[in-house]
Amino acid sequence: MKPFIVLIVVSLIALFSLKLTKGAYNFALSARIGMSVMLLFTAIAHFKFAQGMTMMLPDFIPNKINVVHLKIAAAVGILIPGLRVVTAWMLIVFFVLILPANVYAAIHHVDIQSASYDGNGPTYLWFRVPLQVLYIAWVFNSCIKL
Repeated sequence: MKPFIVLIVVSLIALFSLKLTKGAYNFALSARIGMSVMLLFTAIAHFKFAQGMTMMLPDFIPNKINVVHLKIAAAVGILIPGLRVVTAWMLIVFFVLILPANVYAAIHHVDIQSASYDGNGPTYLWFRVPLQVLYIAWVFNSCIKL
């Protein structure tokens, strides 16, 4: 829930800041700024709760910390015009691929903050799955728009 709040709040701040400084609303740029900050926010969580985050991923996945590097690279890439579209497509693929990790964590009741198996469980997915779809749509609409 916290990443979603960061996404919305930062996007709104960016939207009104751009209106004040540029004289016009720029919804796409504001959305990209919000997504960028949200990705950095979640990357920080990966460092802070590294043990719990790695518990979300099945044991057969190697180099779990590289997820953090992908998020940081995506946070930068969506703000660079020449990299925006390719980064957006890679981010969409990432959001699709990370969904099974969320399912795995819910089934195993992973609590990332305490690095324990006392988490919310499958009820968490009622919020998380639609949120992943929202993130995909957010990235597509703010970065690609065919």
